[in-house]
Amino acid sequence: MNKRILSLEEVKRVAAAAEAEALRNQWPVVIAIVDDGGHLMYLQREWNVQFGSVEVAIGKARVAAAFKRPTKAWEERLAENRPGYLTMPGLVALEGGVPLIVQGQVIGGIGVSGVKSNEDAQIARAGAGVLEPS
Repeated sequence: MNKRILSLEEVKRVAAAAEAEALRNQWPVVIAIVDDGGHLMYLQREWNVQFGSVEVAIGKARVAAAFKRPTKAWEERLAENRPGYLTMPGLVALEGGVPLIVQGQVIGGIGVSGVKSNEDAQIARAGAGVLEPS
């Protein structure tokens, strides 16, 4: 099996779809996209978004790619009173990070921060949704 990588063209499509969802809802956010190694490929911050959301968005994207699941999974584990997960290095246990999957392979992650976590996740899913189904 060949390893699939995230192309710059795909990054731009994912970012555009996420931005469109954010703008449609008038949600000012930071959008971050990383490759499957957690390396930042794209970052966009609306002018009036708190700068703290930059690191949160990047962290969400990295966690989604690293663990091959939405960051909501970790938020749910903590809600089940399982604080041991907090010892995991780099864990961002807030909804809003989604893996980017093509042909069953995780090729990266998208993270969004700036509004409510469920709204961040809606934007991230809109971005991830432009890639072909897994």
